[in-house]
Parts: sequence; structure tokens; C-alpha cells
Amino acid sequence: MILFFTTRRKSIVAIHTLSSLSGEDISKLSWLLGDAQVTDTPDLEGWFAGPRKEMLTPWSTNAVEITQNMGISGITRMEELFPVAGPDAHYDPMLQALYHHPGQEIFTVHHQPDPVVEIADIAAYNEQEGLALSDEEVAYLHEVAVALGRNLTDSEVFGFSQVNSEHCRHKIFNGTFVIDGQEQEQTLFQLIKKTSQVNPNKIVSAYRDNCSFVQGPVAEQFAPEVQDQPGWFRVTDMETVLSLKAETHNFPTTVEPFNGASTGTGGEIRDRMAGGKGSIPVAGTAVYMTAYPRTEAARPWEEATEPRPWLYQTPEEILIKASNGASDFGNKFGQPIIAGSVLTFEHFEALRKYGYDKVIMLAGGIGFGKKKDSLKGDPVPGDKVVLLGGDNYRIGMGGGAVSSVATGEFGNAIELNAVQRANPEMQKRVFNAIRALAEMEENPVISIHDHGAGGHLNCLSELVESTGGKIDTARLPVGDPTLSQKEIIGNESQERMGLLLHEKDVPLLTRIAQRERAPLYVIGEATGDMQFTFENSVTGEKPIDWQLGYMFGKPPKTVLEDTTEQVTFRDPEWSPAHLQEYIENVLQLESVACKDWLTNKVDRSVTGRIAKQQGAGPLHLPLNNVGVVTLDYQGRAGIATSVGHAPVAGLVDAAAGSILSIAEALTNIVWAPMPEGIRSVSLSANWMWPAKNPGENARLYTAVKAASSFACQIGVNIPTGKDSMSMTQKYPGDVVYAPGTVIISASAEVTDVNKVVEPVLCNDPSKPLFFIDLSFIPRCVGGSALAQSLNRLGGTAPTVADPDRFAAAFDAIQELIQKELILAGHDISSGGLLTTLLEMCFTDNASGLDLDLTGLGEADMVKLLFSENPGVVVQCGDAVVVSELLTSRGVAFTEIGRPAPGRVVKIHHFGNEMEFDIDSLRDLWFKSSYLLDRRQSGEDKALERYRHYRENELNYRFGSFSGKYADYGIDPARREPSGIRAAIIREKGVNGDREMAWMLYLAGFDVKDVHMTDLITGRETLEDINLIVFVGGFSNSDVLGSAKGWAGAFRYNEKAREALDHFYQRSDTLSLGVCNGCQLMVELGLIPMEKGPHAVMEHNDSHKFESAFLNVDILPNPSVMLGNMAGLRLGAWVAHGEGKFVLGGKEEDYLIPMKYSRSFYPANPNGSAFDAAALCSPDGRHLAMMPHLERAFRPYHWAWYPRDRKMDEVTPWMQAFVNARDWIWERL
Repeated sequence: MILFFTTRRKSIVAIHTLSSLSGEDISKLSWLLGDAQVTDTPDLEGWFAGPRKEMLTPWSTNAVEITQNMGISGITRMEELFPVAGPDAHYDPMLQALYHHPGQEIFTVHHQPDPVVEIADIAAYNEQEGLALSDEEVAYLHEVAVALGRNLTDSEVFGFSQVNSEHCRHKIFNGTFVIDGQEQEQTLFQLIKKTSQVNPNKIVSAYRDNCSFVQGPVAEQFAPEVQDQPGWFRVTDMETVLSLKAETHNFPTTVEPFNGASTGTGGEIRDRMAGGKGSIPVAGTAVYMTAYPRTEAARPWEEATEPRPWLYQTPEEILIKASNGASDFGNKFGQPIIAGSVLTFEHFEALRKYGYDKVIMLAGGIGFGKKKDSLKGDPVPGDKVVLLGGDNYRIGMGGGAVSSVATGEFGNAIELNAVQRANPEMQKRVFNAIRALAEMEENPVISIHDHGAGGHLNCLSELVESTGGKIDTARLPVGDPTLSQKEIIGNESQERMGLLLHEKDVPLLTRIAQRERAPLYVIGEATGDMQFTFENSVTGEKPIDWQLGYMFGKPPKTVLEDTTEQVTFRDPEWSPAHLQEYIENVLQLESVACKDWLTNKVDRSVTGRIAKQQGAGPLHLPLNNVGVVTLDYQGRAGIATSVGHAPVAGLVDAAAGSILSIAEALTNIVWAPMPEGIRSVSLSANWMWPAKNPGENARLYTAVKAASSFACQIGVNIPTGKDSMSMTQKYPGDVVYAPGTVIISASAEVTDVNKVVEPVLCNDPSKPLFFIDLSFIPRCVGGSALAQSLNRLGGTAPTVADPDRFAAAFDAIQELIQKELILAGHDISSGGLLTTLLEMCFTDNASGLDLDLTGLGEADMVKLLFSENPGVVVQCGDAVVVSELLTSRGVAFTEIGRPAPGRVVKIHHFGNEMEFDIDSLRDLWFKSSYLLDRRQSGEDKALERYRHYRENELNYRFGSFSGKYADYGIDPARREPSGIRAAIIREKGVNGDREMAWMLYLAGFDVKDVHMTDLITGRETLEDINLIVFVGGFSNSDVLGSAKGWAGAFRYNEKAREALDHFYQRSDTLSLGVCNGCQLMVELGLIPMEKGPHAVMEHNDSHKFESAFLNVDILPNPSVMLGNMAGLRLGAWVAHGEGKFVLGGKEEDYLIPMKYSRSFYPANPNGSAFDAAALCSPDGRHLAMMPHLERAFRPYHWAWYPRDRKMDEVTPWMQAFVNARDWIWERL
């Protein structure tokens, strides 16, 4: 039956139950849904928009699990419906449907599972289902059928199409190219592999796993000693490998941007989870490329082309929704996005239309694993195949094949069938279980693989490809009872991992998975006969039963013939008289403009390992060159990552586009100190190309060959990557080609994260700026942002003429950074030299520059300021020493000027002088961000952010804080118990547990890891604990409220409730809740109010997730943790969607120990009453706060830390935990 609950927001929650619910259960549901009222009728009146009935949402999955954790049984689905005006109401047809008078059949799908079908005519089936099989592959499958003596089943044909799709098997990169009648000696893949043969450097694993690994340093592992029950954290040493991976999810993002980008991000994270025998993803990157968003009328570069009848979403919608999806997955999983890029582009010329109508969405990332577990093991017959993760749904059917053709080529029904479904909270649970195995002294995993394109077919076949295997489809979890056997084994439902374990190790993983609430299923075993069989043990159906060799097959090799086409684009025309106009237009291109609209909604602090993210300087603007994370919490060794691309230049010159892409990634990552200079760097190359169109195969070969040659010459390798070769979008009677694009993701070991250089000018006139050219050719503007803004791409693009000198200059810069001789530095890429110089002044409100560029030798001012020849600008700490070192290394440089008073960049050039007003140009640069931010924060909040960003400058009051370990009784090398006991308490979906545990440990606590399942089962009682911390994150994905489900687990489970009650009744205890933990404490009433009404937490006023590094003031207060810190003004991260304190009484009715330092948005990020950032109890023992102090305990965590305090070992936030430690010690 269906029950309808009306919420206070007037939405409807439809609940499907297998039987009638008791009055007690109805009461629980009313509380859970925010005092919603159940309707007394079986049907609703009017029109409603809600999820498509055939697509059970992740919201429902989480909501149903919450009810189960509250002791309510029998609920199978819950969905939220919203009233609309009528049948013409706007809704998202990708995800929603309109319902008129919804009733008891709202979730009913009148469809029985299709039987296993024998396919006699494979060619017709291929056409009917859109499987994208070639004629040669169809013929091959007919040969297999003859060899088997039977027709193939629909599952076998479908499975072959997915496993052998271009998306999965990279047939073009492994194919033979014949260019201008000449067969090329090497395949594209061989060209890429050559880089690792020439420059093996520190490669441990390349081309054979889900991600690449290179050798890393020895680091500390901080983890519970046992993880199938409550365990104490311990520190051990591990030899690391460093992971790198980048994936694109272009077609799904074009069709349905939010879930396409979300599952793209999730899939890339799973790739790093599945490296070796399991590894740890730490941080991500994101790149978005679309057609022009047309956020404002009369932009000249957008007026030269006509908008198309967009197939699914407009470019503006894709930019917003895709970045929302990628951000949302990272936020909820607990992976920060710390670097990335945006490009919007269209150009119609030479009878061809170029544009990213089929969009590019790249998700990349870095992480680490253990060296000893970096290679997969070999299965033996009898090993068990285990599935971790969620149910099967009719999701992404045929995604691998559909992603391999032009968007618009198939009918909408086929393309919509590839729409994805993202549940990051489920993936987080799965990861926690895998992490527990990876952190064991002896990891029991034999092999592990993620579920992505091709679903179970791809994942499980690769797990058992050396032995064969038998899978019981009756054991696979099915969320949709109408699924056929083909759909069960071929769907691309996300958040699932396949593992191989010896049978003896399955019970351990089962216990861990139960504790983490990660669904686990033992679904089959390795056989040893090379047969690959899916059989339903209940019905007897056998949808797949053939030798693995048939499925992987050896169909005919792909041969690609093409003729080189010489396409020459018109040269741009310019005049020095229009320099102001040029820079104003260039700064507003989305590729150059401020990316605050992206960074303000994505968590950039979670993990407590983030040493450098996008935000830089006192204004925390997104300008940093490189993202950096630490390998452990000691805060020295780390990993850096950056991205680079130059597809517009690549249209002008395919080879130059590849070289510039690598050069940009390297001039971004060079600012992090590395152990072996440029040879420390490894790259991922992701190729997106409109292949199989005239001239494009030849251009692709040229581009890959150039990338291979350049990488080999400069000493780097490309051990990982991906390709997407169908980058065209078809319209009725028209086609738009995406520019052939390579996106380079770079990664490298970092020797000392504290030495990373930022593009933040030191406003000291005695510290000059040096220009270092890395192209070694004259300036040229072909393919530049200026050329794009003038709608003339040009005939000549920059390149790097001397790879050896490039590498030598890179290493010289590295040497300067290691010796801390560079105060600030920035690369020259999109926008050119003038953009670089302006950006170095954008990060504060005081800096200016006085420059003389005559010495650079370029007489044409426009070329000089807007060419995008690779290079860097550095500010010297000691100009004499820097000059001597560069000269001794053979690196040419030119001093170009110094900081100067006033907010202008003054340029002298061959007797001419120009001034550029920094503040007005910064406003234009920020304007493009504001125009997009309107679509996510709303017009009012976006405008308030735009008006106030320059006033939101970070400044601090540290008082007498010394910053030294010894002054606070801290031993960072401690590995013995202290006897002062604390516990972190976590629920499924939280992600701030490890950094909180470490900050407690560093302060001197012994720290226990406690999961809600431990409290619910009675495994943990908290009797030996003096301090508990409810950690941050997204418990239950914030479904039904940020902490409602977590609170329900306490309220409606007797053992958990009693353990908590007993803890709070003791007089020797303290408690802290941060972010999600703060929301929990408020929801449970754990912060008593002396006078005013009970506090309530609500959605941020912007109605979106807010990520920022902000000033907070600590007020006079009785808090044990903060009391002696009154008067300090500090910096802290916020990362939340529901952080607004609603306080119904007067300010004096509440104990507010901490406030946001300014009242305007976004300095007060959520609209909290009285700017409250925290509340504490009258006795000071219990504290709830939204800012993340546990992600700001070291100087490198801060988006801006005072230059004169760089030697601080910890930040003032450490005082809070030292206070707690001392308070408890006095009572032991």
C-alpha cells in the first residue's frame, strides 16, 4: 500500500509499505518527516512532479534505510512529490515525471521480467538495441555461435558489445592507422606506452590496473588496530605508492548533467579504490568543457555563432548541473576537489562547426596505497567472488556502447536508457569496508575491480579472466523486480565493487561490512575451466555460458584510414589602442574568469590532508596553480596534482595543442617541490576526439605522436589515461564537432608541502619579478583566449621549441623552491602574460606593480601581453641568489618590475606607458562567476557575494599563541598510549572521522573509533571514554534533514540511547559536535538552553552547499575547550548545506562562544542568527560548532596564513584540544 505524508513545505512523501503500519510507526515517520501529517485518502488531488516510477532514487534508498534503523519494517520505497500547476508545468524529464491524481499505483510498473532470448539475427539485434557493433564484430559473433552449436543469447551479444565497446576496449587507440596511404609503425597506445619505456622513473604499475602507481616515500598510517569492532587508533609505518587516474563521462553528462558528472566522479574514485588490492583516494580534480553558456547578452565572442536546438540541456544548465553533480558526489563521499578547469568554446569556419555541444566532463584524482599491495594477486579455483554495494536497477543499460557513438545518433529512448544514478553515501560505506582491508597488516584481497561501464559483465569477467568463474544471478541484489537477466548482469548501477577473496577471509569482510552498513553478497567463485557462466540458481536460467575467450574475443583489428587536411583559420586583427577592451573581454571568458562559482560549492578541506587547494591569498580567491595533499598527518611528504589543456590551439596545430597541454600541466605543478624535479612527474592523458571524420584521424595521430615525443624528451611518462573518440553531436541536418582535445593530469611526490609556492604577490618593492620563457620561440597568439574573444583562431600556435631547455628550466625552478628563494609564482597560459600579472595582484586589496617589459624584446604590445607561449613569472626572495642560480643552470630570465603602491599594473614598453586598474578588472573577472552563480545561489545571494567578495579579507588575532609543540605538551611522534581516552562517533555517510581522530591523538588522547552500529548492538558503551566527538560529514546523505536519520538511530535504539544518556549523566565527560555532529547535538537537544527556545538547524540561506575559509571570532565564554581563547580571531573551514542556526530568542538567551567575524554573505555563510558559528552548554562541557577546526590545525591547512608565522608547527585551534586534554587529566 501507499501512504502519503504532507510535509510542512507542502510537498508529499509517498511511502510504499508491504503491510499496514502501526500507530507507533506512523508517529515515528511523522517525527522523521518533520512533523508531517499522513493523509486519510488513498489518492491525491491535482498535479505533482516526482521521480520516474521506474527509477528508484538514492534519496529513497537512504530514507528507507533510516526507517529500518529506527525499527520500522516493511517500507520498500519513499519518494518526494512536489505540487505543480498543471500538465504544462516545468520539470526535468531526464529524472522526473508528471503525475495526475497519484494513487496506489504510483510506483507500479506493469512489466514482467523479459525471458532469456536467443538471437538468430545478430545484425538486426545490433541495430534494434543500438549496440554499436561493427560489421566485422557481427560476423565474429556469428562464428562464435557456429562454434558453440547454438544461437547466442541476448545477454551474450549485449555483453560482448559492452565489454568490447570503444569505450571499454579502446579499439581506435589499439588500431592501425593509415595516413595519406602510409601505414604508421606504431599504434596510438604504443606511442603512449613508449613514454614509460623511455622514462620508467618510479613507475610501479602502468596500463594494467584501474589506476597507475608510482613509488612513494615511507609515510605513517593512522588507523584503528581492528575494524570489525570498536578499535583504538594506532600509528604504523608504510611504504607507499602514489596513484593517479582521470576519467571522462562525456555522454552521460550531456544527457543528464547532474548524475552524469556525479557518477563520473564516483567512477573515477572507484578506480583508485580498486588499484592493486585496494588503495586510498584522497583528492580529486574536475574539468568542464561546453558550448557558450550565453549568461549575458551582447558578448561579442558569443554573437558570432548561433545557438543550436540543444538536444537535452543548454550549455548553461550543463555547467551548473554537472558541476553540482561532481561537487555533490565529492562532498558526500568525502573527497575534496582541489584543482580543475573550465573551457567554453564555439567556432564556425571553413564550412565546419566546432563546439562542445557534446560536452567534456573530466574527473581526475590522486591517492596512495601500500607498495606491498600495489599489484593484484592470482585467483585459484574456489576463491569467492564478493560484491559490495547497492542494488541493481535499470540504469545505464548500454552506457558503454552508447558512449561510443555520436550523441543524437540513436533514438532518445536508447540514450535515456543510459541515464545514471548516483549514491555517494553508499560508495562511502563500500570504501570504508575496503579501507579496513587495505589498512590491515596482511590485506586478504586477491583482486578487486570497480563496477563501471559494462556493469557486472566487465567487472566480474576481469576478476576471473585467468581462471573462469560461475556467478549465481539469484544472489545479486535486485532493486527492481522487473529486471530481466540481461538487465541484471549488464546494468551500470553505480557504487559497487567486485572482490576476490579466499573463502576463509569472507567472514572477516562480512563483519566489517555489517559494521559499516555496506551491503555484501557472495555471488560466485573462480572455477579454473576458463568458462564464464551466469546462472540463476532459482529459475535455472543461464543467460551467459561460454568460454571467456569468446567474450574478450579476437575480432578483426581496427584499421583507420585518413588523409591529412590542411585547415587554416583566419588570423586575428588587433590594435594597441584597444588593449583595455581586449583584457576586459579576455577576463570574462569562462576559461580565464573567476571560478568562485565552482569552488564555493565543493568541499576543499575534507580529509584534513589538504595542503593546497584553489583558494589563495587574503581574499581566498581561486587562483592557485596546483593542488597538494599530504600523505599522512605529520605534514611534510605529499602529492601534487594539476591539469593542462589547449584544445583551441590544438585546432590551429594538433601537435602544438598536445605540447601546450603538457606544458600547462607542468607549469602548474612546478610550484610544488619534488624529490627528482621533472622526473618526479607522471601524467594521465585523456583524449577526446571526433574520430572517424575526414581529417580527424590524421590530426589525432599527429597529436598523440607529439605528446609522446615531447614527454619522452623532457623525462616524464604517461602511465594512465583514457579516450573518448565520438565527440560529435548530431542535430537534424547538422553536426557539431568538438575540438580534438587532450586533457593532461599531472601528479608528483612532494617533498615538503610547506614550501609550495602560491601566485600571491608579496607587496615588498625590494622583491623583484622575473619572467622566464619556456617556449623558446617568438610570441604568437594563435589559439589564445584573445584570438577566441576576437573570433579569429589564427594560423600559428605556440609550442615548446626546445624540450631539453624546458626540462632544465623546470628543474632550476624546483631548486629555487627547495631553497625557498621564490616568494610568489604563476604560470603563463590562458589569457597570457597580462592575465598572469593581474591575477598575482587579485588576491589582496593592496598590491600593485610597476613593470618595464621592454627587455622581453617583443615590440608588439598585444602579442606580448596576450600570447600564451609557456612561461612563468616568479617573485624573488633574494634576487641576487636567484639570478646566479638561474644563470648557472643556463636558464634565461628577465627582470620585469617590482611591487609598487597603488592598485594599478603600470607597464612601460619601448617608451610607451599603460596602466590597468586592478580592482575594476578584478570585478569584471569575478562578474562571469556571478552570472553563473545566480543559477545556483539565487539572484540575491549571488549578487551579495559579488558585492562583498573584496571586503571578505582574512585577518587574524593570535594573541600569545606560540605555535610550538613543546609549549602545549605535544609529542608529534608519540606511539604509546597516554591513558586519556576519547572516542569519535560516526554514522554511515560521515566523512570527517580520520582528521578529527588525528587532532585528538596529536593533542595527547588515546582515540577509539566507534560506529553507530557498535552502540546499537551494545559492542560499545562509552563507559571508559571521557570525551566524545560527533564528527562531520553527510550522515545518511542528509536525506530528511542533515542529522535527522542519525538522531533517529539514537532515539529509537535502546542500547545506543542508554549509552548516550549514561555518558551525559557523568560529571567527568566532555562532548563536541562539528558540522554534521553539531547538527546532531542540536537535533538531540544535547546543548541545553537556559532561557531561549531550543535551537534549530536549517538550510543555508543560499539553499546550496557552502565551502569557504572564513574568519571567526571567539567571544568570552564558559566553554572548556574555547574559554581561554576568547579574543582570538582565527580562520576556519566551513563545508555544509544546513548550517543555519535558527535561534528564536534574544542573543543573550544563548551561549554563543564563536561568531562569524562579519555579518554579510558569504562571510556569514548560512544566515545564522547573530552570526552564530557555535553554541555551548552553560557548564561549558558540551560544544557544538559548524566550522571545521579539525581541518585547520596546521598552517598549510589555512587558505591564507600569516607570512611571518610560516614556522608555526600547529595553529591556535590546537589549544582547544589541549584544554580538553588538561581538563580530563585533572579528573582522572
